Amino acid sequence: MEYDYLVIAGYFGLMVAISLLFKKMASNSTSDYFRGGGKMLWWMVGATAFMTQFSAWTFTGAAGKAFNDGFAVLGVFIGNIAAYVVAHLYFAKRFRQMRVDTPTEGIRRRFDSTNEQFFTWVIIPLSVINGGVWLNGLSVFASAVFNADIMTTIWVTGIAVLVISLLSGAWGVVASDFIQTLVIAIISIACAIVALVYIGGPGEIVREFPEGFWIGPDMNYPLMMVCVFLFFVVKQLQSINNMQDSYRFLNAKDSKNASKAALMAGAMMLAGAVIWFIPPWVAAIAFPDAAAQYPALGAKASDAVYLVFAREVMPVGTVGLLMAGLFAATMSSMDSALNRNSGIFVRSFYSNIIRKGKASDRELLRTGQVVCVANGLMVILMAQFFTSLKELSLFDLMMQVSTLLQGPILVPLFFGMIIRKTPKWAPWATVVFGGLVSWSVINIFTPQTVGGWFGITELTGREVSEMRTMITIAAHLFLTAGFFWATTLFYKEEQDVNKESTDAFFKDVETEVVASEGQDIVDRMQRNKLGTLVTYMAAGLTFMVLIPNPLWGRVVFLCCAAAVFAVGYALKRSARIDEAQELTQQTN
Repeated sequence: MEYDYLVIAGYFGLMVAISLLFKKMASNSTSDYFRGGGKMLWWMVGATAFMTQFSAWTFTGAAGKAFNDGFAVLGVFIGNIAAYVVAHLYFAKRFRQMRVDTPTEGIRRRFDSTNEQFFTWVIIPLSVINGGVWLNGLSVFASAVFNADIMTTIWVTGIAVLVISLLSGAWGVVASDFIQTLVIAIISIACAIVALVYIGGPGEIVREFPEGFWIGPDMNYPLMMVCVFLFFVVKQLQSINNMQDSYRFLNAKDSKNASKAALMAGAMMLAGAVIWFIPPWVAAIAFPDAAAQYPALGAKASDAVYLVFAREVMPVGTVGLLMAGLFAATMSSMDSALNRNSGIFVRSFYSNIIRKGKASDRELLRTGQVVCVANGLMVILMAQFFTSLKELSLFDLMMQVSTLLQGPILVPLFFGMIIRKTPKWAPWATVVFGGLVSWSVINIFTPQTVGGWFGITELTGREVSEMRTMITIAAHLFLTAGFFWATTLFYKEEQDVNKESTDAFFKDVETEVVASEGQDIVDRMQRNKLGTLVTYMAAGLTFMVLIPNPLWGRVVFLCCAAAVFAVGYALKRSARIDEAQELTQQTN
């Protein structure tokens, strides 16, 4: 266990090094701080696009579902893949071509300032609640695994995220996402390979999986799985391609890099969708009682099956790496949210409402850093609040508020990029209407009620869960999206005072962004700095060879270190080649 602590300590040290190394690149302007000045290369943006859709749930809740239900867990991730393909073909470059620094500035350009304020004060509180949930969930899990104090875990993780976001802004956030992507990749690939060797190949997983690999237990209506899958694709299409989450593509240096970033994120989802779940599938066969090994997690004990596999099969030190991956997944979501919220508050509220356009860029930068600290502390306190209230109804109430608004928010911010002629009240009215739809799904259109329409009188626990998800998605797709579309019937062009600005917005959205002159220097800096960090990471992994393990275990860590070093070397070499080519051009 002491080796696992050392691995996690090394990971946190690497995260702090990122913030220090990229600090200077974020201190020039608010644009640099909030979105890297729109100068980032596709592979950095692709990593952050991937990581913001990835969370600790993949290694916990999703792993538990794979352990229990087999292949069915892939539905969500196939939806992600399809959504990123659509982003590559259509949305990613158009988000970059909005030519804004924050998502709510894009909302103002597309709709108006009233909607900008409405979404500002919906997005920020919901982000704080969600951040508290992420941090609380991770801390509960980590405390159960390591018998650590949950409050200490909350504060240590929260402060680490805050330092990255505060010191280096978007540059540190995106750079840390790239490093965290590597952490997750090496853990996943190493565990998947060892799992396949351990069980005897993929064929054995399909043949030996308890109660059927393709359908899983407690599913009397296989057609329901098909419907859930189709609705998940639609849901993820909106979850990834909406103006609230467009910030990941605002960082790209031009339109082409934004599109390539979406393609990279989709490719990583495709590779990961299979690799991530091989260990829990194998655990279901080899360790059927794995869900009972962490009783402190209560009803969520099956969330720990990945850790059980790592502890039972993988070499000593892997649990530390896996926990680093869990921290990485949670921290990537939190630091992105902190950076985004700071930008939204400063650009959409402080600059326009409080200072009325009179603040200097330096004042806005400093205000953004203060807001980042305030946001980070609120997330930490929210996580503590959830810890103390997890047995009370207030916890459930806050979760329901989040659920009521999260889905409806995405509808106007997705369809608003496609449906152009809407009255100015359409976006906020759609969210309010969608909140009523969410309430009706929770209280009226329950799985039992909807099942009765189709003559289904008895549902298993799994079927209830799957149907509830399907009903929620379908309700927002047909009712909430239908409401937004119906508002076009009330649109009067001659009464539209925002027509000129809306037309300018869509003209920009259809006009390619080309990287500015001098970008080559920034490109080299990105490769150089990340190449250095990745090399340090490879060195840390090499030291793991010294941990007392069988020969094959040491070889696993050595191979991981070699793969990471190859990435670092390639980045450094690419920077040197670019510099040499530029010098040659200057000489000629």
